[in-house]
Amino acid sequence: TGTATIDTSVAHSGTRSVRINGGGNYCNHVFVGTPTTGLGAQIFARFWVRHSTAQPQNHTTFVAMHDAADNNRNIRIGGQNGALQWNRESDDATLPAQSPVGVSLSTPLPVNQWTCLEFRLDTSAGHIDTWVNGAAIEGLTVDGVPTQDVDSQWLNRTWRPQPTDFRFGWESYGNDSDTLWFDDVALGGSRIGC
Repeated sequence: TGTATIDTSVAHSGTRSVRINGGGNYCNHVFVGTPTTGLGAQIFARFWVRHSTAQPQNHTTFVAMHDAADNNRNIRIGGQNGALQWNRESDDATLPAQSPVGVSLSTPLPVNQWTCLEFRLDTSAGHIDTWVNGAAIEGLTVDGVPTQDVDSQWLNRTWRPQPTDFRFGWESYGNDSDTLWFDDVALGGSRIGC
């Protein structure tokens, strides 16, 4: 039931953004995106997102990337337990681990304001860095050394992602809906910054 449209009434910069009306119900989804060809081993993304609803307790996704190294299953960014998380579709591993300590090392996204979200995927080492408004988020970092309540579950297997696309939108694994806007989306081989 979700829709993706160009919105001329809300924008981070310029005069347009992508508006996602994300519906509830299990696996209800809508995404728009682009291929990630030619980016090399270090993939950096920067985008501005604006949520109208606080992240719910249930699992949701607003960024998804098909992983050619994992049978094209998705690498996802979204939320659970009210905070940001990464999720690997093939084994449902989460970053951070969804314990009280792990969730406390992540951060919620603010509501009704633009937030700059950045990440780095190191496809040769399987590392992840995540920044919100320029600040590194401890619970959303994979450095190759297992850390209890952060990335020990994620590192239970060797993971060398090969994302083939970058898609943003909404997918709900419960009954949660949201209206989101995305703007100033950029991909590159080095950090872009807010």
